[in-house]
Amino acid sequence: MTRSSHQSTKRVACRQGKKTAQGNTPAKLLVAMTGKASAAKTATGAEPVFAYIASLPQPQRGIAERIDALAAKSLPDLQRAVKWGMAYYGVNGGWCFSSGAFVGHVKLMFIRGTEIKPEPPVTPIGMGKSTRGVALASVDDFDERQLASWMKQAATMPFVGGKKR
Repeated sequence: MTRSSHQSTKRVACRQGKKTAQGNTPAKLLVAMTGKASAAKTATGAEPVFAYIASLPQPQRGIAERIDALAAKSLPDLQRAVKWGMAYYGVNGGWCFSSGAFVGHVKLMFIRGTEIKPEPPVTPIGMGKSTRGVALASVDDFDERQLASWMKQAATMPFVGGKKR
């Protein structure tokens, strides 16, 4: 068995709650918590985002609730949607940041994160070259002042999707 296929098998075993090579039996994870986006259906509005957040286990639910509340407090005329299995937040018809729950943390990702100061420390995989964010493992990691600053900066440059012509 090649190294990469062994690692892949090991990851699948962890997701299914089987014993790993180290003999540990990980907790059974919800589909949304396997490291991939959740199965939440794409929908626009606050209610689908609230339903997505309510479906999360703790501590991810508590973190996602704090992110949502801070976004609502920081940005007038906040728009919400569930896209690609994550909560998306925007203003003026464009998306500014997203929040997605994963095993052990919630990632808050800023679509134009390379343009905000200070630049958030995490470069999420598969989210685009300019996306930056932060991984929050508990509500204790929540720096409300910094996150609000990033949210407000991101709202000054919402991303409106679509192909350039």
